[in-house]
Amino acid sequence: MPGVRSVLRSRRAAALVVLGGLGVAVLALLLPTATPAEPRSATGLSTSAESAQVEQLREKLPKADESTALIVFSRGGDGRLSAGDQSAIRQFAKAGPPPQFAENGQVALVIRPLPAADEAGTERQVDELRAEVREQLPEGVEAQVTGPPAFTTDLTRVFDGADVRLLIVTAAVVAVLLLLTYRSPGLVLVPLIVVALTEQVTTALSEQALAALGLPGGGQVTGITSVLVFGATTDYALLLIARYREQLRGTEDALEALRTAVRRVAEPVLASGGTVIGALAVLLLASTETLRGIAVTCIIGIALAMLAGLVVLPAALAVCGRGIFWPFVPRVGDAARDGKVWGRLGGMVARRPVPVLVAAALLLAGFAAGTFGVRTGLAQNEQFRVEPESVQGAKVLAAAFPAGTTEPVVVLGSPGDAAEITRVAKGVDGVASVRAGARTAELAQYDVVLTSEPGSAESFATVEGLRTELDAVGTDVLVGGGAAESLDLREADRRDQLVVIPLVLLLVGVVLVAVLRSALAPLLLLLTVVVSFFASFGLSWLVFDHVFGFPALDGSVVLLSFLFLVALGVDYNIFLSTRAREEAATRGTREGMRVALAVTGGVITSAGLLLAAVFAVLGVLPLITLTQVGVIVCVGVLLDTLLVRTVVVPALAFLLGDRFWWPARV
Repeated sequence: MPGVRSVLRSRRAAALVVLGGLGVAVLALLLPTATPAEPRSATGLSTSAESAQVEQLREKLPKADESTALIVFSRGGDGRLSAGDQSAIRQFAKAGPPPQFAENGQVALVIRPLPAADEAGTERQVDELRAEVREQLPEGVEAQVTGPPAFTTDLTRVFDGADVRLLIVTAAVVAVLLLLTYRSPGLVLVPLIVVALTEQVTTALSEQALAALGLPGGGQVTGITSVLVFGATTDYALLLIARYREQLRGTEDALEALRTAVRRVAEPVLASGGTVIGALAVLLLASTETLRGIAVTCIIGIALAMLAGLVVLPAALAVCGRGIFWPFVPRVGDAARDGKVWGRLGGMVARRPVPVLVAAALLLAGFAAGTFGVRTGLAQNEQFRVEPESVQGAKVLAAAFPAGTTEPVVVLGSPGDAAEITRVAKGVDGVASVRAGARTAELAQYDVVLTSEPGSAESFATVEGLRTELDAVGTDVLVGGGAAESLDLREADRRDQLVVIPLVLLLVGVVLVAVLRSALAPLLLLLTVVVSFFASFGLSWLVFDHVFGFPALDGSVVLLSFLFLVALGVDYNIFLSTRAREEAATRGTREGMRVALAVTGGVITSAGLLLAAVFAVLGVLPLITLTQVGVIVCVGVLLDTLLVRTVVVPALAFLLGDRFWWPARV
């Protein structure tokens, strides 16, 4: 690798690199806080989406910036609100519209308009309203503040302190796994510092990049980026340290051993990181700002991870010398103690590659069968693993009033068509009521309450029916609001899958062909990763459905989990296959694969277990979407590490021999 010899020519040069890296990290962390970009729409979709067009047009209406909070009063159990309760509720609502009481007398709804405010101001208004409600509650009456501003506030609060929590848990997981892998305090402390600084610099630079590109950030973007950077940087560190330790057993000069190790791991690390960056670049074609934001921040993170793994960490290892492995310092002539288990496994697979392939294929097919029962699309009330007050209130409200009361569908049209719009909308299945809203001389709003919960399949059917029927009234009649936004987002997710997934597969295939200089091997490796994805997806859904009780998968989970699993799953195949090709040049393909499996088995397994554990850490965040991404990637990486890379790929090489590299010759 160009530049390795100059960076590692002496401990002094290495120390300067370490100091330079620390200086860059400090400068990045001292950058002024960037002003976050405002989302283009509530869903982040472009104005080609009908709901986004409605959102923009509503700005022309009077008091368009105002929002509405819903206060739900009830008694525990099935108790009816007493006459005194109802009097107190009317007194509370005297400054606004009169309260609405359910037919069963058990629930009351008070609508409270909130003045225009930014995100922080809305949070403050919701907090003050909740405090006011608690102070004035009659004894025995329960109340929850719900509605769009309350949902937004609760969603924001989910991530209060989450960055610190995620960082601490992830760092602890990495430290424990490094300690179990190397049993050396130095090889825990030094890589962990490099990894943590890489993550923090990524966060700082990503904030600036997102602001410059006009993309909003948020907890979801930060959470996924953090775990990816932690996992990828540590994986590269494990690969380097393993090769360094191997070289130290045959080289007296520690610096020369380190230079050789860096040169040997540079190709797989660059190929691995380049594959992930390329796949993330394809994600820039996605329809939503959130996915594009994830792409930008993760590209920055992987680029910094490669820089840390091939420059900063080697320099730190050079400064520490051979003693960083204390108390198990490798000496020249020491026998390799690792690889025996993987060598024996390789021998077993080599003797019976066909039965092994059949057994592995049946197992993966069994896991993949779980995909047939997958349900997608989370309703608004189903986004949280722990229900916040807004969700609790929405559920109480839905039990006594039409479920769509929390967030009506918004119809915009000409004031002259008011009677026709109202008549047509009321005739659509799933519509509970239609009421006129704000208007100007050219534009009028109609609030349509659905009988179904926003974001549910029933609400989607109703929105589609509204759009179809209202198109006959006029092409200028548009349907937006919460349920319509969720529907447009679902359609955007489906379009993204059709565009991004084939392009990612094509890109990964091209990278594998370039790295392995073969046609057949890349095709086989790509097929194993795709099969592994379906197996992990099916197995994860069984866990979600029967263990966690999740109602469905979020629409973006499919694309994100596919992207990370394919890009990261190929990494381990690249690590194994490049070493197998290196060994095959002198030993032949079958023996070369057996040796490659023996010498890389330990480090790749450690890297896979670590990456799986790091993604599982996403489960500490109480959003179902992040938990689902974390579990699917965790399961997929484990399958890739423990089954595909250790059994399936070696079995294919043992079965095909030198034909594995067709049309090239080893």
